[in-house]
Amino acid sequence: MENQIPTWIQAMQGFDAQGMVQVMLAAVLGGLIGWERERSGRDAGFRTNILIATGACLFTILSIRGFPLNGSASQDTARVAAQIVSGVGFLGAGVMFRTKHHTKGLTTAATIWMVAAIGMTVGVQAYSLAVFTAVFTFVILHFLRPVSKTITPNGRKKQPPPTN
Repeated sequence: MENQIPTWIQAMQGFDAQGMVQVMLAAVLGGLIGWERERSGRDAGFRTNILIATGACLFTILSIRGFPLNGSASQDTARVAAQIVSGVGFLGAGVMFRTKHHTKGLTTAATIWMVAAIGMTVGVQAYSLAVFTAVFTFVILHFLRPVSKTITPNGRKKQPPPTN
């Protein structure tokens, strides 16, 4: 009996410099957004956003290249993407805090979600869309903060405490 190399290992041997470049691009784009968050003193800063983007990118690459569709429903590459979204939702939920009159961390949670989506976009080789989305996200986070503060003082509308 001859030892055969499993299909998924054969697929992994085919990885080349393109995958590494994809992960590096995801790191740069996640770092751009993370830099803005770190500079603003927010949770989930520079390194965290890099790790989220590169992790999402790597999982996406692995789901496409490591488990190619062979006409079997059990090898659905979209399952990995769905799990990335679920896992990132879990991370986002962990940074949100609700008090009696205030919810904190919504923008950080949304940023985590967006950075994972950017990483996945790089993973499917939609580079222009990934770069555009990262720059657009940076603009939203950085340049719209003053606009947000003019809409509601201190960036959030404080509600008076309830009277009992």
